[in-house]
Amino acid sequence: MNQDPHTSGLGYEFEVKEQDRWLPIANVARIMKTALPENAKIAKEAKECMQECVSEFISFITSEASEKCHQEKRKTVNGEDILFAMTSLGFENYAEALKIYLSKYREVSFKVSRNLDCNMSANQD
Repeated sequence: MNQDPHTSGLGYEFEVKEQDRWLPIANVARIMKTALPENAKIAKEAKECMQECVSEFISFITSEASEKCHQEKRKTVNGEDILFAMTSLGFENYAEALKIYLSKYREVSFKVSRNLDCNMSANQD
């Protein structure tokens, strides 16, 4: 079994297959296409390069967030941990934008959850 460098020092040891470390290339390509004109083509090498880069970036940020959780004796990484990791690793600009997004996401999720609860209560009456 290989020790994943992103979990070293955390006491985890498991085998990580190369394809399991990367995001699915179809998903990466779909996101890339949304940023390009409709008739644009993307070379296979470009998709593979982006796949590796974004996967490594996510792993880098998540590893830092996981380390924070480990130090605080928590097992679950949350949105604030990711934002903290991004800020501490020098990605403040992205962290600020994502902080706003996370806040709005939680606001909408709360409203949807509350509406579902109200609807379920009304149906039980």
